[in-house]
Amino acid sequence: MCSPQEFNMNTAGTRMVTRSWSRGPGVGPRGSGEEAAPLPRGKSAAEGRKSHHPVKRQRKAQRLKVAYEASGGEKGEGIKVPSWEPQDWQQQLANIRTMRSEKDAPVDQLGAEHCYDPSVPPKVRRYQVLLSLMLSSQTKDQVTAGAMQRLRARGLTVDDILKTDDSTLGTLIYPVGFWRSKVKYIKQTSAILQQKYGGDIPASVAELVALPGVGPKMAHLAMAVAWGTVSGIAVDTHVHRIANRLRWTRKVTKSPEQTRAALEDWLPRDLWHEVNGLLVGFGQQICLPVRPRCQTCLNQTLCPSAQGL
Repeated sequence: MCSPQEFNMNTAGTRMVTRSWSRGPGVGPRGSGEEAAPLPRGKSAAEGRKSHHPVKRQRKAQRLKVAYEASGGEKGEGIKVPSWEPQDWQQQLANIRTMRSEKDAPVDQLGAEHCYDPSVPPKVRRYQVLLSLMLSSQTKDQVTAGAMQRLRARGLTVDDILKTDDSTLGTLIYPVGFWRSKVKYIKQTSAILQQKYGGDIPASVAELVALPGVGPKMAHLAMAVAWGTVSGIAVDTHVHRIANRLRWTRKVTKSPEQTRAALEDWLPRDLWHEVNGLLVGFGQQICLPVRPRCQTCLNQTLCPSAQGL
């Protein structure tokens, strides 16, 4: 038989074992998902707790190993690492800068930032920037610039446009693409600007794209040129085409808006404003829609599409 002291010690050990095995999964140390090990008979609860301390410290040390590596090998938290970026894109961009160094493409002399009258008040300049962008859709820069010159010669303010009849306005902007629709959009937008914005243009992309005849590309360019704010990448047919040819999108995109979202996902923000002018001029001179001049392109060996064009 056991002595009373032995019986009490065995009973205490049994109680500890019962409590340990009554725990289900996930109730181990720090929610580790393991069951607590039963205590050997004859050991006290304090001794049992001591045996678990090394395991706790080991698990804690393992969790602290998860960290981001910053440049220079220093550890840091919250460092954003791009999930994807195109191969050789920095060299491709540098080559495009070299090919565009002369700044002699049509967009360089006749783009939206060159179509307004610098002598008029800022509010009128912003309105003229927006109108030039509306006219530029599906239209060559030379044609847009000619239409803007004719409009400015008559006085190009919100009031001037609203006083001009549709027939005269159509004659002034012809032959821009879809000129009949643009007469309607220009009149509707001008009326909204007069009534809601005091003749100025709104200062947000959301309000700009809500205007008749204003798309996302125009809105982002208007924000950059008229307001000096980079709100996003302006993607037209040139940027859309070249981004896909260079594989600057993770997968083939079917619209300029898809291309814009794909580019903004990885391209550094400080390049967003520059990339539009670079690629538009590049598309006007070298990376043409039909029969691109790959033989004169510095990216010929780096362009995934060069062999198939």
